Amino acid sequence: MRMLLAVCAAFLFSTFALAGADPTPPALPVNDIVSRLMLRNAKRTASLGKFTSTRTYDVSYNGFPHKQASMQVAATYDHGHKTFNVISETGSKLLLDHVLHKLLTSEQEADATRNQTSLTRDNYDFAFIGSESKDDRSCYVLQVTPKRKNKYLYNGKVWVDAADFAVIHVEAHPAVNPSFWISSTSIEHRYGKIGDFWLPVSNRSVTKVRIGGQAVLTINYGDYKLLP
Repeated sequence: MRMLLAVCAAFLFSTFALAGADPTPPALPVNDIVSRLMLRNAKRTASLGKFTSTRTYDVSYNGFPHKQASMQVAATYDHGHKTFNVISETGSKLLLDHVLHKLLTSEQEADATRNQTSLTRDNYDFAFIGSESKDDRSCYVLQVTPKRKNKYLYNGKVWVDAADFAVIHVEAHPAVNPSFWISSTSIEHRYGKIGDFWLPVSNRSVTKVRIGGQAVLTINYGDYKLLP
């Protein structure tokens, strides 16, 4: 009986351990991963008609003088076109006018030229780094290198979900330094699954200024509503 109980316990332990383990995704050539990513992205974009969401922007500059600003925005996506309505804003007018408001304008500009900025072979070179778990999902990790200098392209790593072939995480820096006064910028971008789609959840960027100080920008996306 003791032997039987021991065998059962070992079996149950191994079963739960395997159930909780994150399986390694099947090995695929990087070209196959990128091809499937582009195909699935095209299908998701074609199927994604309209949605609304709410965003919260926070920016803080810890140099001298210290400045901070926040903004809440209602966003609408309609078959590839985005519109924004500022609900509220507080803090430094300088940061609001020259950082947060410009972010909204830049996003609309990037959408207008998405063929030149999307994650495709036309815009990036891809290299396979490895496989790992990210946010409890099995992923392929790819190095992406922009093929040209463009302020909307980036250089860094992307985590591609092995089941859905969607980018769920990005760690990167811009392909072009936006200003002489900026020494470096690092970006971390996360996506979450809403229905059948992977949509932004959060963005955090840290910018170091040459004259001293550091600016931290966070964007939180939520309250998604998928519309027909």
